[in-house]
Amino acid sequence: MTPAIDRRLRSARGAVFGAFTLNGVLLAMWVVHIPAITDRTEVSASTLGMFVLLLAGTALIGMRLAGPAADRLGSRTLVALAASAISVTIVGPGLATGPVTLAIALACFGFGNGALDVSMNAQAVLVERAYGRPIMSAFHAMFSAGGFVGSLIGAATQRAGIAPEVTLTAASLLGLVTTAALVPHLVSHHREPASHPEHYDTLPAEDLSPTSSENLTGAPGSRIKKAREQRARDEDSSLNDAERQSHRNRKVLWLGLIAFVLLLAEGVAADWSALQVREHLDVSEGDAALAFGAFSATMTIGRFLADRVSGAIGPVALLRYGSLLCAAGFAVVIVSPWLPLSLVGWAMCGLGLAGGVPQIFTAAGNLGGPKAATEMSRVFTIGYLGLLAGPAVIGWFTAIIPLTAALIVPLVLTLACAAAASVVHR
Repeated sequence: MTPAIDRRLRSARGAVFGAFTLNGVLLAMWVVHIPAITDRTEVSASTLGMFVLLLAGTALIGMRLAGPAADRLGSRTLVALAASAISVTIVGPGLATGPVTLAIALACFGFGNGALDVSMNAQAVLVERAYGRPIMSAFHAMFSAGGFVGSLIGAATQRAGIAPEVTLTAASLLGLVTTAALVPHLVSHHREPASHPEHYDTLPAEDLSPTSSENLTGAPGSRIKKAREQRARDEDSSLNDAERQSHRNRKVLWLGLIAFVLLLAEGVAADWSALQVREHLDVSEGDAALAFGAFSATMTIGRFLADRVSGAIGPVALLRYGSLLCAAGFAVVIVSPWLPLSLVGWAMCGLGLAGGVPQIFTAAGNLGGPKAATEMSRVFTIGYLGLLAGPAVIGWFTAIIPLTAALIVPLVLTLACAAAASVVHR
């Protein structure tokens, strides 16, 4: 590989880092302004819950449509469109004056966010493939880092008394400028046409008759034999294509199910960790908040380290041992009678989950075939359903059993994920 190619790859990697960071920053800018925006629009907590589901639902629609669009247009073009879309629509919540306008703004923002999620991960797969070593987890770590930076910026501007619409407008302009700077450095990739065996015309019926075959030049019946052999090769090739597509479909389903489990566990930790510690150990809200802090800190650190670990032991081992570590973390949380031990348990969960989802997305992006981005978007959609369903499932269980006991659900599921880790074998 020449130095020029090395520079282009490094530039592409930096651009994808920037896309992930931008996504994290803009998403955090909405989250930190939720209290101020809901107060101004007079949206109740229950209505806000419905709006969050609306945002998530349109994000899933964006994911599903982004796959075929990336296959058709190329992921670089789609990153440009989706990043521009969320940069523009982040202003919407800040300008909303009531529930209806806020709902419309969140629907548009969610759609762009889902499309960007698929397209930037498709870019990440291309760059990782060119590098020839694992770098996917670092991209996801930059998303977490972007969320942290965005939360700090939002907190600082609110402390300074700057109105949300001003801050979000500035974030929008920053997003558009950043997108314009990043896109030229992304990998240009256009979908190649599906390769099909060359089909040859069959010989006319009269050429297949014994009489006419004897009149052909060369050995009698040689053209008939060649035509029959070609038809047999065509049939075998079609059968092989069907078998490969069937294999890809099964793998997409399995990858999606594992992503569902991992993101379900992540959603449970994000939404229930603080409440679980407060209820289980009867500590203050400030001490309980440390649970989510421990989880998110180790997840961010783990994502920066996961690529090296994956390169050393392979994606299957990383997913298997990570899932086992997460399951052990849930077990510690369930039985822990002390706050420090509970924090260790939640930290184990974060570290165990850190590298799993990037391995799933890498495997999905390398399935091959003419619809690689479409199949990746299916894995995304199934997986993010777990992120939405996880907190809800635990909430349903708390109606009949204590919250801590309900954590047995993600514990068992992550153990099953460890058993099925071989699905990410490349």
